Amino acid sequence: MLLILGCGESGFGAALLAHKQKLPVFVSDQTIIKDEFKQMFIDLEIDFEEGGHEIAYDILPTLVIKSPGIPDNAKIIKHFAEKNIELISEIEFAYRYCKGKIIAITGSNGKTTTTNLCYHMLHTNGYHVAKVGNVGYSFARSLALTDHDYYVLELSSFQLDTISEFRPDVAIIINITPDHLDRYDYIFENYIKSKFRITLNQKSEDLLILNSNDQTIRKYLGIVPINAKVDWLEVRLNEEEDVIVNNERLFFKNSGLKGNHNAFNAGCAARAAHFMGLGYKEIQKSIDSFVNDPHRLELVETLNGVSYINDSKATNVDSVYWALDAMKGKVIWIAGGQDKGNDYSQLQSLVKSKVKALVALGVDNGKLLEAFSELVPVFDTHDMASAVAQSKKLAEDGDAVLLSPACASFDLFNNYMQRGDLFKEEVLKMKLI
Repeated sequence: MLLILGCGESGFGAALLAHKQKLPVFVSDQTIIKDEFKQMFIDLEIDFEEGGHEIAYDILPTLVIKSPGIPDNAKIIKHFAEKNIELISEIEFAYRYCKGKIIAITGSNGKTTTTNLCYHMLHTNGYHVAKVGNVGYSFARSLALTDHDYYVLELSSFQLDTISEFRPDVAIIINITPDHLDRYDYIFENYIKSKFRITLNQKSEDLLILNSNDQTIRKYLGIVPINAKVDWLEVRLNEEEDVIVNNERLFFKNSGLKGNHNAFNAGCAARAAHFMGLGYKEIQKSIDSFVNDPHRLELVETLNGVSYINDSKATNVDSVYWALDAMKGKVIWIAGGQDKGNDYSQLQSLVKSKVKALVALGVDNGKLLEAFSELVPVFDTHDMASAVAQSKKLAEDGDAVLLSPACASFDLFNNYMQRGDLFKEEVLKMKLI
């Protein structure tokens, strides 16, 4: 029997794929399973339990598929590890039934944008492609519904930790900066090793795209064995807003993408799409027509010459660095939230040169005040309406009000999406006045 631990999107998808393959399966979740998932299990006669793993402990499965959210030191994981039962991720399970070509993308920042760009380039040019992993359906759920010729996967380190055979035709590591260290014994190298697992099984005919400017990647590449063809990519916008990728010029003036980091994301996507057979003329058209997901340097409105930009997805310092780098004028910067052990020192030079004022937004803004109060004026706020109102007072024609928090949202908001949506609501209220 196959045992699935955790029934979020990945666990649900794994259960559907196991059923499609006529494999006996049992699903166990520590919490309550979504009603729509439970109804599907009932309809398909898939056995499950919720609110604990009581039945799971008594099962002796041939294979365990674990949710990426369950850490390796969880009691239920240790239980099966001690019995030498194979534990894999949903990504690994789905790969074993995949017949299509795979572009896999990981990194600390920029994964979703790069994934969306890859998918958009292939989809708008007639490729039979699915966007899966951390965006869209899970890899397994997509395979359970229908086969595709191409798959673009966004992968977290957690998903890569439990792969064994997974082998992408193209692997992309966008960047590696400290994140999720609580899952890796607070040892950065453990997190780096996890990211590099994306190329673990690649062969000489496969492609590995790496960020030429990322010193962490460069340092670690000399330690880990690489079998794939390595493509070091360096992409930076010039004054004409174009970049060179494989001796081909790509233009960004007509694109909604902003900043060097998004130019790099597009360069990675272009290189991957070209490897899959797409021409650069078609790639350029795709860049021109691409619309990024909300909360990622999203222009909400321009009011009285002031641009209001929603970058709520920027939940770490590195993301904010690239957001500020993309700004061309002076910035009223809204930041703050649930601090993740942030080191703000890397932002100081950009703050000095670009930020007119910092509007701190959080329950406790002490760390932000300490880090920046000697560089720029800092205003302490504790709700979105106050933060936007204060920013409006400070902003002048030609400025940008940038929500780019550098922190998690959970002190005041349910998630980064709610935080971004409330920012947009407050901005659009001003339009009606």
